[in-house]
Amino acid sequence: MSNLKLEEDVSIVLCGEAGQGIQTVESIMVKAIKAGDYHVFSTKEYMSRVRGGQNSTQIRASSKRVRSYVDRIDILVALSEESVKHLENRISSETVIICDDNILKELDSSKYNLIKIPFLEKARELGGPIYSNVIAAGALSCLLGIEKEAFDECINAMFAQKGEKILDNDLKAGSAGYVMGQSILDSKKIYIDISKALQTRDELLINGTEAVGLGCISGGCRFMSSYPMTPSSPLQVFIAENAHDFDMIFEQAEDEIAAINMGLGASYAGARSIVATSGSGFALMSEAVGLSGMIETPIVIYLAQRPGPAVGLPTRTAQEDLDLALYSSPGEFPRIIYAPGNFEDALEVGHWAFNMADKYQIPVFILTDQYFADIYYNVPSMDVDNLEVEDYLVESFPEYLRYALTENGISPRTVPGHGTGLAIVDSDEHTEEGHITENLDIRTAMVEKRMHKMDKILEDAFKPELFYNGAPNLKKEQNFKLLVIGWGSTYWSIREAVEKLGNKDVAFLHFKQVYPLHPETEKMLEMAEKTVLLENNAKGQLANLIKMETGFKVGKKALKFNGMPFSVEEVVEIIKYQLGEV
Repeated sequence: MSNLKLEEDVSIVLCGEAGQGIQTVESIMVKAIKAGDYHVFSTKEYMSRVRGGQNSTQIRASSKRVRSYVDRIDILVALSEESVKHLENRISSETVIICDDNILKELDSSKYNLIKIPFLEKARELGGPIYSNVIAAGALSCLLGIEKEAFDECINAMFAQKGEKILDNDLKAGSAGYVMGQSILDSKKIYIDISKALQTRDELLINGTEAVGLGCISGGCRFMSSYPMTPSSPLQVFIAENAHDFDMIFEQAEDEIAAINMGLGASYAGARSIVATSGSGFALMSEAVGLSGMIETPIVIYLAQRPGPAVGLPTRTAQEDLDLALYSSPGEFPRIIYAPGNFEDALEVGHWAFNMADKYQIPVFILTDQYFADIYYNVPSMDVDNLEVEDYLVESFPEYLRYALTENGISPRTVPGHGTGLAIVDSDEHTEEGHITENLDIRTAMVEKRMHKMDKILEDAFKPELFYNGAPNLKKEQNFKLLVIGWGSTYWSIREAVEKLGNKDVAFLHFKQVYPLHPETEKMLEMAEKTVLLENNAKGQLANLIKMETGFKVGKKALKFNGMPFSVEEVVEIIKYQLGEV
């Protein structure tokens, strides 16, 4: 086996059993890599169990910005005997596997590039196997040329609160890892030469959940009520942790039904409100979505998708709940569905979800998924200067009509105590005053009033973003040979693949708003001879929605629904196949 030479971009994967601290290594490494003046990206795949099974995390360190999952593994740190088997289909002849002696004995040295490091032996000397993860992090940091002082700062930040003894052992574990890493460099089995990107040290390192959360805070969120459910729980934790600093209230409800009704109650009282859940939890909220539509009370719903049906794969990723969000609840009424693809999108739609919910008095969805919620990468900044909280509440008066029939369908909305009129709401069909009615003419007028909002909502819709030649451009009008279409978290895998190919006949169209579709959607789809849409579901839910709303039939659907995201390599192969190159 040849020695491994890596330049500009290295893909490192750590794999071990649940309980071995794989996520701890990820937390250390992403911070250390950024502090070492490299761009960094990480994603994880993990099983829904406390112990057993195999969990892994991928970390990319690069001289250029990296934001995508790749199949390629340059260095695999195997912390369990099953690690190599678990990742067999991603291991190539170039992959270097770093492992302990007990794992080394199980592997065919003629088949793999193997490097022995006594993780466990050294960890036991320090107090137990749990320190093997920090030893691994130290070894990797040494390989990447990260200064020991920067690494120690990360260890201090993570473990100082656990006491002096534990911190001291973790620092010793990191030092032991550096010694082992240096021995690997001295053996010349691995050569890494990644140019420094000096600006990264002062950049933000956040994940998808935090990007959405920042958008919610900037959008004026004041109340969240939710019941914990992977992968929406991290947003609940983020809001709860920041509640005091930003004048918010977080309430952990007894179930999802209570959560969304609490949110609607808070919204009726004037607090911008959000609930966070996943698919099977949201199924319990369906009736209350209709309540929002009928009483025209705004609510933001953060729906973090995972594979279903029922419990499905609780800790994996999917884009299977677009239909669920679109068709939830009985009856007909407007809604908006956003699906951020990058952190800037997440900030923007997280903010505008609250403005749009208030403006149109409707439920607004933010669709993410496990992959998007958990990925980390560094960004220069998160600019909120141009994001304003828009106030649509009015002061009531004695003749105030909560559901006044208006030309655009938007009735003036007040809250109790704000003025001299009454804010009457009723979940049955109602009159302009808000009193229950079964008058069929009023019923017709009220349905038409609510549906008229769609005309104005379309004016505020986000236009799909078109990328070609590696850059965004919304004005280009030409016939491409192939238009690759994606929505939500497929953004960076598709974009990196398109940029990697550098084919001027290929463009990428991304949707960060999937309902209602922008009026120019059909026109933009018709710019190419062929189209292919990538989705992490089995039906092609956005492709079907596009056909239903515009009449345009997407040429091919590339569908993946095994619980893993699209890799850059997979997207490259899909594009090449559509171009007839493979």
